[in-house]
Amino acid sequence: MAGGQSAPKAVIQVVIAGAQILGKAFAAAGRQAYRNAQHRPQGGALGDAAGVSNATSGSITDRLTREHRMTPDEARLILNVKREDPIENILRNYEHLFKANSPPPPPEKPPTGRPRPQYWSHYLQSKVVRAKERLEAELKVIVEAEGTASKAAGGAEKPSKADSPPPPPQS
Repeated sequence: MAGGQSAPKAVIQVVIAGAQILGKAFAAAGRQAYRNAQHRPQGGALGDAAGVSNATSGSITDRLTREHRMTPDEARLILNVKREDPIENILRNYEHLFKANSPPPPPEKPPTGRPRPQYWSHYLQSKVVRAKERLEAELKVIVEAEGTASKAAGGAEKPSKADSPPPPPQS
């Protein structure tokens, strides 16, 4: 052999060099993973998805997010509706997704041969239900806020003489 090295010694040196390179790569990857875990982006792409854990302000929206374990945007994504869609669209999409993920009715007679594969999901069905509940809770808060605002606006105004009923007749 050229250079006076035996084959086993050369193989061992290659293995040691490879192990050193691999060890350095794993150490660098571990350091980067630690830095990534420590970084908390403000308002980034994960801001809304991580909204459940960040809902700490005590507002009604944050309370609903913690209670339902879902942000309104997540609920809209699950039900495939937009922010401005009426409640009818939300309920229509809910009904469709709920039925699509419901188990089929039991067969009249037991099937022969191989059992059919499951094509429904209890997990997805429960997500659909929770999404509907979250959006309904949000709408309820909005309706209550509008009702309170209209009562406050209505109570603050004094009726004018033109709007008031005429006095009762005197006999």
